[in-house]
Amino acid sequence: MLNVMNDVITKINSVVWGWPMIILLLGTHLFMTIRLRFIQRKTITKGIKLSVTADPNAEGEVSQFGALTTALAATIGTGNIIGVGTAIAMGGPGAVLWCWLTGVFGIATKYAEALIAVKYRVKTRDGRMQGGAMYALERGLNMKWLGMLFAIFGGLASFGIGCATQVNAIATVLNENLSIPGWTVGIVIAVLTAVVIFGGIKSIAKVCEKLVPFMALFYVLGCIIILIMNYDFIGPAIATICKLAFTPGAAAGGLVGGGLMAAMRYGVARGLFSNESGMGSAPIAAAAAQTRNPVRQALVSSTGTFWDTVVVCLMTGLVLVSTIMKNPAINANEVSNGGVLTSMAFSQIPYLGPIILTLGIISFAYSTILGWAYYGERCVEYFAGSRVLLGYRILYILVAAIAPVVALDLIWLIADTLNAFMAIPNLVAILLLSNDIVKTTKEYINDLGKIDSTPVPIIDDSKEKAA
Repeated sequence: MLNVMNDVITKINSVVWGWPMIILLLGTHLFMTIRLRFIQRKTITKGIKLSVTADPNAEGEVSQFGALTTALAATIGTGNIIGVGTAIAMGGPGAVLWCWLTGVFGIATKYAEALIAVKYRVKTRDGRMQGGAMYALERGLNMKWLGMLFAIFGGLASFGIGCATQVNAIATVLNENLSIPGWTVGIVIAVLTAVVIFGGIKSIAKVCEKLVPFMALFYVLGCIIILIMNYDFIGPAIATICKLAFTPGAAAGGLVGGGLMAAMRYGVARGLFSNESGMGSAPIAAAAAQTRNPVRQALVSSTGTFWDTVVVCLMTGLVLVSTIMKNPAINANEVSNGGVLTSMAFSQIPYLGPIILTLGIISFAYSTILGWAYYGERCVEYFAGSRVLLGYRILYILVAAIAPVVALDLIWLIADTLNAFMAIPNLVAILLLSNDIVKTTKEYINDLGKIDSTPVPIIDDSKEKAA
């Protein structure tokens, strides 16, 4: 029965994450980039500054920086480390360029989905902010049924890609390096997760504000050290990445590219998986931010894709390609496995390399657990009401506890498929509300201090919404 189920879901997954989805996502990135007149330039000049600027007098539960780091916690994960290696293994070094371009253009989509999440958010009677694709679909397009589907897919996916697979990754790393039993890791992670998520978004944001900058800087420092060690190969690595992104054949160091189609397919797919632009997950955190108007937080949220893919994934790609060029034997023997390739690259740093990589995977995975716990809560509350939140948290913690001792192949496959199903309603909201997004942007973009005069509606979240 399990084999049959696995085969069926594998076929569904290959369809939903095939070329039509990639074209839809990348097409949305390009469409919003054009409609918003390359809003990416504002991300650099305005968004980064706003992300560290408090806006305490505005409505919201957490600071703009807290909302950003919560989203980054869920977004920056093992995909930034192992996923880039997998893209290179499957699509050749040229995949790095397509992964990077996906991030550049994905900034516009991340901006758009965050804007409508804030604009159409609501407030519960106890003062909690709720927002995301489900509320944009319901309030902006009168398509509550599609919002319900998004919430159901998101709530279910949180147990897999947000919790079980991440705990399993931590357990695997600690078992391989320190021989710590998986069940012990599961219990410890479950306890640490419980302590944080029972405090709600404020507790999660408080932890993420400290954890995310640390884990990112620690990992980037490791990348910089390797790039310094591979200094003579950085220039050739960049040239090779650009060349093999479009043409098949071989390059220096024994590197082989599969041409435009292979590089684009795997690079775009890994980029989309890494930054989640268009998936609709990060805007759920953006909706809780203290912000004067939707454009301010949209600019802040769009910096998440910049840091995640444009910076971190690019650095990982340069590290891996330059390492292969420096050590051609790696390409022939080990490049078929992205995780092994990444491990070999960091092993160049004597003694500290494996430690940096291990701590990076652990911190990235744990932060993802926290971020997705919040996403899952908001999705479950939308379609089932606030009375089920305690049960959701308990179940989430139980999944974390048992994750290291269960087979996760099928769980990962189901969660990955559900993520695609999340993206479709979210992209519908972005595209159908694109005129609204452009209009709101024009209203505030030149006066970011302007206060939105539209009151946030108060809802009765105690009711069973599924009814």
